[in-house]
Amino acid sequence: MDEKEVNFLPKPKMPKVGCFRAICDRIPARLVLYFLSWSGFLVSFVMRNDINFALVSMVQDPSSNSTGNDHCNTLAGSVASLEQSDDDYNYTLATMDNATTTTVLLDGLSSIEDVKFDWDSTVQAVIKSSFYWCYVLSQVVGGVATQYFGTKNVFGWSQFLTAACSLLIPQAADIHYGAVIMLRSVQGFASGLTWPAMYAIVGYWIPPVERSRFMSSFQGFSIGIGLTYPLCGFIIAHFGWRQVFYTTGTIGMVWCVFWYLLAYNTPQEHPRITPEELEYIELNVSEDIKNGQGMRVPWRRIFTSMPVWAIGLTTFGRIWVHYTFIMSGPEYMQKIFCFDIQQNGLLSGAPFLCSYLSSVLFCYVADLLMDHKTLTLTNVRKLFTALSQIVPGVLVLLVGYLGYQIVTVLILWFVAVTFITASYAGAMANIVDIAPNLAGPVLAFAQTIHMTASFLQPLVTGFMVTDSQNINQWLHVFGVSSVVAISTYIIYQVFGTAEIQSWNYPVPDPEVTSSDDSAVIANQPMIKVAPGLKFDDDDDDDD
Repeated sequence: MDEKEVNFLPKPKMPKVGCFRAICDRIPARLVLYFLSWSGFLVSFVMRNDINFALVSMVQDPSSNSTGNDHCNTLAGSVASLEQSDDDYNYTLATMDNATTTTVLLDGLSSIEDVKFDWDSTVQAVIKSSFYWCYVLSQVVGGVATQYFGTKNVFGWSQFLTAACSLLIPQAADIHYGAVIMLRSVQGFASGLTWPAMYAIVGYWIPPVERSRFMSSFQGFSIGIGLTYPLCGFIIAHFGWRQVFYTTGTIGMVWCVFWYLLAYNTPQEHPRITPEELEYIELNVSEDIKNGQGMRVPWRRIFTSMPVWAIGLTTFGRIWVHYTFIMSGPEYMQKIFCFDIQQNGLLSGAPFLCSYLSSVLFCYVADLLMDHKTLTLTNVRKLFTALSQIVPGVLVLLVGYLGYQIVTVLILWFVAVTFITASYAGAMANIVDIAPNLAGPVLAFAQTIHMTASFLQPLVTGFMVTDSQNINQWLHVFGVSSVVAISTYIIYQVFGTAEIQSWNYPVPDPEVTSSDDSAVIANQPMIKVAPGLKFDDDDDDDD
């Protein structure tokens, strides 16, 4: 082998270290990235959803001295079958024979008298939705920022800022609810950067045969939601609602330390990756993807792409029904079923814990269907998108009609939330299918469309539910969710595809290039070489 061939394949520096390094080398870098992705989304959703549950304890109940107590006493017999005695406070639902006991239970049995705020349903709806105003606006910013600064910086700093805001929310609430809205808006902008950032890194790290399975790491958010509600219920019951934000903010800060120590934008940048794993990734990730970093984003082509619009619009429906369970669920559990704060946390969060396991299963089945060529990739994506929207769309409507049949409603609730995660083997995975080189920008545009549902849903709910203990008003909320989820799927069925779009490739194209050298895609190989080393084709390049 001559000198030029040696220079063409420089080996990464592997310093000699102790047995700890030898053990670490046995852990694939892709597995570490999977864990960082999974835990990152878990922590992100813990910080974004803590206030949805904390508000139940932060706000005074205007109906505590009127019809609310009679309603909850009527349901006491049904709820008692699900209640376990609370030894710390010696209360049980079996002894709910007066309004005082009911009020204490619904306020969380807190040993600390936290201040409660006189915020009406409109203020609460604005607080819940404020996170998503800037979240939607930051999607495109996240896609562009990731192209230039890399996933490590964008994802890491967004998590840090979100955690810092969580730590400040208790003080902001004491000042004015406007301060809470401001902090939640900042959190929303920062969190909006995370999804485009993580989608962008998939193409560089994960070969196509592993992509659906890796996408299940994004379902760490389901674990995050599932843990948030029981965790918040426990903290509020024993320490007060303020400790909820201190806890979630601290968890976010600790995660940032691990991210900066272990995350890298590309395999070639990773100082601890083994030569064998690096070779495997380079042989199985297409040259178009490896050469596409830094390419100019063809925004006009993305904006006018029907497959991209189909993904954005259909997931609008999925997000709408999903946030019906996430944001309205805790209030519905308390006001209609009269669960205490800890029961509420467990029953609101448990379906999302189950949904993570279902997402892994759905992604695995999707890979099997493609490996065995049972269905085309396009049909696989449409099948799992249908499961994620048609099934929950029907079940959420049944939840409204079944009313006070608690056991049946809870079963349907679990099943609906479980099926929503099929989208990650459907439309959400479809983003990487149609544009692996531009997954970050495409996701940013699609999320700008579909995440509008995340702030419209609570606003619509706040407008429709003026009396949170009126089950007929909740039926309207569930009915709207059903219609939105099912109708938006039809768009994807018609226009959805898994074909790679022509504007994905880093080659000269009239839409994305010009005579100016600054508009030319930077097709530089991503293998790092020492100064002075040359590639075989360097002689052909002109200055």
